[in-house]
Amino acid sequence: MQNKKIDFNEFLNLDIRVGRIIKAEIFKEARKPAFKLLIDFGELGIKKSSAQITDLYKTEELPGKEVIAVVNLQPKQIANFISEVLVLGVNDKNGHVILLTPERNAPPGSKVY
Repeated sequence: MQNKKIDFNEFLNLDIRVGRIIKAEIFKEARKPAFKLLIDFGELGIKKSSAQITDLYKTEELPGKEVIAVVNLQPKQIANFISEVLVLGVNDKNGHVILLTPERNAPPGSKVY
């Protein structure tokens, strides 16, 4: 995979924030296993996201969990659901998504630099 270089100002165009999951439910209509998440971003409000994180997480353990997300991408329709933010994660050695979270508690809506 080629690592395309971008200008620092392009990176600054991304608005990456801390959010706190307030609700998670199974996304039955999605083609690939996923959850529908409602995430509190403080002054930015509550946003929706579809996340393919079903391998390592259960819906009941997600509320209260802090996540890192890109909040200024164009909304994306997935089945009958509009995903407003992109929750960030990394793959473990088996290809399962591990959510990126702050090391310590951060207020919802905190900007990532």
